[in-house]
Amino acid sequence: LKAYKVTKVACGSGDAQTLCITEGDVVWSWGDGDYGKLGRGGCDGCKVPKKIDPLLKCQIVEIVCGSQFSMALGRNGDLYTWGKGDYHRLGHSSVEHVRWPQRVVGLNGQKVVAISCGSLFCVCVTDDHQVYAWGDNDEGQCGNGKTSAVPTPQLIESLQGKRINRIACGSAHAIAWSTLEQRASAKQPDTIAQEYPLLQDIPIDTLRNRLILLHNFSEIFSSSLRMFSLDVSSQGHKVSQTLRHTLVMAHKETAFKKVVQSTMIRDRQHGPILELNRMFSSQSHHNKTRTGNKDWSRTIFAQACSMLINVSSESFLLPHRAWKVRFVGESVDDVGGGYSESIAEMCDELQSGVLPLFILTPNGRVDNGVNRDCYLFNPAATSPEETNMFRFLGILMGISVRTGSPLALDIAPPMWKLLVGLPLSVDDLIQVDKDYVNGINYLRGLPNKEEEFEAIDMPFVTPGAAGQEMPLSSSYHRITLANRDQYVQSALDYRLHEFDVQAQAVVEGLAKVIPVPLLSLFTGDELRTMVCGQPDIPLDMLKSVAVYKGVELTCPLVQWFWEVLEAFSPLERSLFLRFVWGRTRLPRNIADFRGRDFVLQVLDKYQPPDNFLPESYTCFFLLKIPRYSTKEVLAEKLRYAINFCKSIDTDDYARITRGDEVIDDDSDIELGSQ
Repeated sequence: LKAYKVTKVACGSGDAQTLCITEGDVVWSWGDGDYGKLGRGGCDGCKVPKKIDPLLKCQIVEIVCGSQFSMALGRNGDLYTWGKGDYHRLGHSSVEHVRWPQRVVGLNGQKVVAISCGSLFCVCVTDDHQVYAWGDNDEGQCGNGKTSAVPTPQLIESLQGKRINRIACGSAHAIAWSTLEQRASAKQPDTIAQEYPLLQDIPIDTLRNRLILLHNFSEIFSSSLRMFSLDVSSQGHKVSQTLRHTLVMAHKETAFKKVVQSTMIRDRQHGPILELNRMFSSQSHHNKTRTGNKDWSRTIFAQACSMLINVSSESFLLPHRAWKVRFVGESVDDVGGGYSESIAEMCDELQSGVLPLFILTPNGRVDNGVNRDCYLFNPAATSPEETNMFRFLGILMGISVRTGSPLALDIAPPMWKLLVGLPLSVDDLIQVDKDYVNGINYLRGLPNKEEEFEAIDMPFVTPGAAGQEMPLSSSYHRITLANRDQYVQSALDYRLHEFDVQAQAVVEGLAKVIPVPLLSLFTGDELRTMVCGQPDIPLDMLKSVAVYKGVELTCPLVQWFWEVLEAFSPLERSLFLRFVWGRTRLPRNIADFRGRDFVLQVLDKYQPPDNFLPESYTCFFLLKIPRYSTKEVLAEKLRYAINFCKSIDTDDYARITRGDEVIDDDSDIELGSQ
């Protein structure tokens, strides 16, 4: 290099390489050549600098070196990586080693202006101040709130709007900052959104101060958890139980993740190797035992359970793959895909009816009420084999939380409450078995006349969640006026505790993977989000089954409607679907709609239209809306409706009063008017 002017130099670590740029944007490399990190097609090292020919026409202006790999940035914003590929450090969506500079295509043509890399991960900034990261993510260094490796450049959403133009990386951490003049912060809202009626009379500044106080308190409490004992009988457990609905999710989840990270085992890429037979599994969907029940013993779930249920907990404390899969008779080299496939198949089996662990909610079986597409633990699954499978389900949930890989499970909200140690209430029963609670209320409301009870002639038994009749007393055989109150209490006690055995087994499985005492910090919904993520509502699929009444497809009102849904958050879309259909997720494919269309009907009878809310008829997947004057009004009214009409009316009818008009309707209807 004596005859050249060097403008940039970068060095790797350990068995390392060195890169430099000379005038004319020429890139040179020398040193150790393992994995092709010198970028010249082989793995041989060299003791003197040599040009990297494939980069001669790329006008390289920046270079960096990580552990066993290299990265270069072109003047036009193109990014190139090469070298060792495991942990997805190269950003090419595979773990293959790359021996020539290869452009990172996952940035979708965006112009990169700054780059940096740690030991096993990379970060870059684009010209519109967006920050992307990829590679190893054990310590959360990719900034997405998870700990699973990121195979291609992924936007760090929490940095949007920060005008970032500088980045730097340590071995497993990163820092981003801006040297630009910051724009004024977002304006404080002038009014309280309609979703929060109890806050309407409180000044905005007071609410802001309260929110700041709540965040500060949550941060202090969550960072002080090590001072408390969270055993079930301890005072600390009682405190966390009391505060779980108050503490800000972000702070308590951060504290939780720190404990999980401190117990992570990082010296292996995967746990035990499992040999799973998918051909046996497919047969189990059709074969039956001698008793006529489905043979679940050969399912992927059962196979994995038998191999893993007695494995030490250390095998599940890995940041990525808890096991490696070999599918019998299939040429699958599992570098992550086979592992993910095995978990996806287990989730499918759990909800297909082939396994005895889940039952559809009673609301789902009669197509009435909410949570129709959700599942309950099967209270009849009490054999030792079934109890072990519930423990294995808990292990799967714990692995999901630890690795940040969501499970596609539609488990009803009351089951999540049990897993975090919260007792069930009658409201929870309504969420899964509306008709049962209506029946109990009917019995409570019968006149105090013995002949009324003689007329109904009901046995002293109660139907369980699975539909089985359960005797409640050895002393009584029929319900009478004298024992009515005892029957109601006994029936509710049974229904509120019939899942306890199964939930306890799941918690025992969770305890092998994550710190269960810390679950006292979380609500059931928060644990569900940690395990399953937010359900995705694909609008393209919804549009494909939509039909319109009283309006043309090209009408601005229809366009506004879809634009509003597009702007909704995942949670709001889930609330919308629950509002119009009593479900939280769409079917997985068009065939599973089974001819059911989503009907959007526009009515002109509401005058003035902007004073009325949408109506939904969940039995018919029907949404009726007035002819709103603007998209903003439509968004406001729809958002109000989905937040305040989350559950179908718990009576057997809905009553609408508009002036002197009273309408009684026996269908499931959710509505509002102003």
